[in-house]
Amino acid sequence: MTQFKGIVPALITPLDSQEEIDEAGLRRLVDILIAKGVHGLFALGTNGEFFSLSDEEKVRVATIVKDQAAGRVPVYAGTGGYATRGVIELNARMADVGVDGLSIITPYFNGATQAELITHYERIAAATDLPILLYTIPAKAGVTLEVSSVATLSRIPNIRGIKDSGGDFDRLVQLIHLRRDDFAVFTGTDSMILWTLMAGGDGAVAATTNAVPDVVMTIWNAWQAGDFETAREAQEKLRPLRSAFALGTMPSVLKTAADLLGMPAGPARSPVQALTPQAHAKLQQALEAYSRVDV
Repeated sequence: MTQFKGIVPALITPLDSQEEIDEAGLRRLVDILIAKGVHGLFALGTNGEFFSLSDEEKVRVATIVKDQAAGRVPVYAGTGGYATRGVIELNARMADVGVDGLSIITPYFNGATQAELITHYERIAAATDLPILLYTIPAKAGVTLEVSSVATLSRIPNIRGIKDSGGDFDRLVQLIHLRRDDFAVFTGTDSMILWTLMAGGDGAVAATTNAVPDVVMTIWNAWQAGDFETAREAQEKLRPLRSAFALGTMPSVLKTAADLLGMPAGPARSPVQALTPQAHAKLQQALEAYSRVDV
């Protein structure tokens, strides 16, 4: 079964000026990130604007990413939604695409109990043979999986890990206590990549990799080499970009930063709008800490 590990970019979805999928840009993004040494690709996550894409578009994005990756790294697709049956149906289509795993966000908007969340994931897991990465981001979904619920779900053979984007390090450490060779724990909070590795986590699903892949990969590579000081410096170097995220509605800042640094991006899909001139200027100032991506 697929092993979740390392730095896995949460891919943005490049769009053109008409807010349609930019296939050439997406293919180029895949090639750049693989060349930078990433360990996998996660399409259709929060920064991939899954919430603004139709199921047909999601299948198309996953197909493009899988085709362009061409077996060089595993490809994971985000398929989460509110309705259990809808997730199961989309998972079947993603299996036909040939993705290597699924990332499934908690149901959102209409809060579910822990018992309902457990049943949701149990039914989804029973309906697919693909490895599943649980995904919790309470600030956006309005609900999270309690650690005890994660412990229960981790015993299901094809639930192989969790991406936790809550930003709570104490909770993350509790989750890391659940990790096994067949159950990985990732942070989805890019400011915590190094600290997650130090605590025994498996890596990060890191959106900032879309804009500054060299910085993010340096955190991993230096840590693996035992060079804590270089890893810490790289972790701190992410701070200006992370702080700039407050300048606009997600993922407008990340996509603008990626574009300014030479990565394929394009606009976010409406209703998200372009940054104001003032915000754009502040972002440009923040990006002075980084070099354009060498591609």
